[in-house]
Amino acid sequence: MKLNSIRQAGVWAGALGLFCVALASAPATHAEDKMTAQSLIDRQLILDQITRYYYNFGKADRQSEESFYAEDGELILGARHYKGREGIKQAYNRAPAASAASAAPAAGAVPAAAAPPRERTAFNVTIDNPLIIVHGDTATSQVIFTEYRQEKVGDPMKFTTQGKEYATWVKVNGQWLYKTRQIASGSNPPEGWKE
Repeated sequence: MKLNSIRQAGVWAGALGLFCVALASAPATHAEDKMTAQSLIDRQLILDQITRYYYNFGKADRQSEESFYAEDGELILGARHYKGREGIKQAYNRAPAASAASAAPAAGAVPAAAAPPRERTAFNVTIDNPLIIVHGDTATSQVIFTEYRQEKVGDPMKFTTQGKEYATWVKVNGQWLYKTRQIASGSNPPEGWKE
């Protein structure tokens, strides 16, 4: 009985070895045609850039969002398109503080009590299942993002939304920057999407 078990194990090991050889020699159909050390480095650099972009949200002192984009980059949020760094800056524009002139009450008016500053609550975004394909100095990426927020300080984090980011990338002076970044809900890629 022991001899039979050893033979069976040998057959399985041989079959597994043949499968691994066949898998390793099969051509890549959807990924890069040739995996290189540079393409692996570039994939990690892009993933780091995506991670930094999402870590930036919710910070009091954050890097300008448009700095993650190429000069002619585009942000697509549903039907809204923001082109170039100035357009992208407008997409993230926070309400400016009221100037002293506009905040002054009209002559004879009773000044209203100042509204208390809004309490800053935690806002976290996680990214999952990154698929990054490098084509020399351009690349594509897909990630799933999930947002978590607090209703008030001290409350547990609550899941608020989830979606997918589809992006194209360009390498500019050695740095990977978004060329296009499109947010989509559901699991279908945007029309015309190509890896």
